[in-house]
Amino acid sequence: MAKDNNILSVKDLRTYYYTRDGIVKAVDGVSFSVKAGETLGLAGESGCGKSQTCLSIMRLIPFPGRTVGGEVLYEGDDLLKKTEKEMVACRGKKIGMILQDPLMSLNPVYTIGNQVGESFKLDNIKGDIVRQKSIDVLKSVNIPSAEELLKSYPFQFSGGMRQRTSAAIAIARAPKLLIADEPTTALDVTIQDQFLKLLKELQIKNDMGLILVTHDLGIVAEICDRVAIMYAGRIVEIGTVKRVYENPGHPYTTALMHAVPKIGKKMKRLFQLEGEPPNPAKLPSGCYFHPRCPNAMDICKTEYPPVTEIGSDGYAACWQLKKGKK
Repeated sequence: MAKDNNILSVKDLRTYYYTRDGIVKAVDGVSFSVKAGETLGLAGESGCGKSQTCLSIMRLIPFPGRTVGGEVLYEGDDLLKKTEKEMVACRGKKIGMILQDPLMSLNPVYTIGNQVGESFKLDNIKGDIVRQKSIDVLKSVNIPSAEELLKSYPFQFSGGMRQRTSAAIAIARAPKLLIADEPTTALDVTIQDQFLKLLKELQIKNDMGLILVTHDLGIVAEICDRVAIMYAGRIVEIGTVKRVYENPGHPYTTALMHAVPKIGKKMKRLFQLEGEPPNPAKLPSGCYFHPRCPNAMDICKTEYPPVTEIGSDGYAACWQLKKGKK
């Protein structure tokens, strides 16, 4: 274990896509850490770089993208310096990942037993032991009649069962860190709540670090310890959930909070953040949020703001904080 007790430390991570239209800065200088037993939420609008950050950690960036800088330290060991063979051994064993759409991540032509059992075969486990371990891990994610369902195919499962199967595959080899990329997107509210409780139970049982990617701030409030708010490939604010929700330091975070409906409070119209995230191939000068920010100053249009610490639990990148106007 690293001396700072971090399972994962991401430092100045940069992943760019080289296209005909120019360089797309999908991840542009992201830094954060995760400790054992801690849940970090990555939140923000679609297209802000959350999933790309996770794929960069796993070294799964597709062509024409590539990670061009930074460090991804797993217990002090930089994953960006490992060979592909070493990364194959790392994926699943050290870091597990639940992808956003289980129907797409599960192979439709292989049975559930084949796909769950493959994880154990990577550890040179064979025969009946693979079958029993597959049954055990499926039972651990609350899939009923696991013995009978090993011969089933993904299309025969409900959305909730497919997502539980994806979770079973992700935790099969007992990783110390689990990345869940919007795991509740395809689930209805009741199944979503059940799955989130299951994730938390698995985390506590295995003392895992958890990175939860979501655009649902309600989910962040429910199960996360800290939250990182992403915008245009960068983290614009990070801190404990309590501090960020009660005292947001960045105008973008404030806007996201205002957009959450308040139970029991009558409103003529829900708050709407005007505009949309910028094209990552054509980012504006200065602060990337300034075209949508109601409090933008002249300096916001020309220079990207440095980070300003907020208490002892995080920071935000905003000129208003730097100048003491927030």
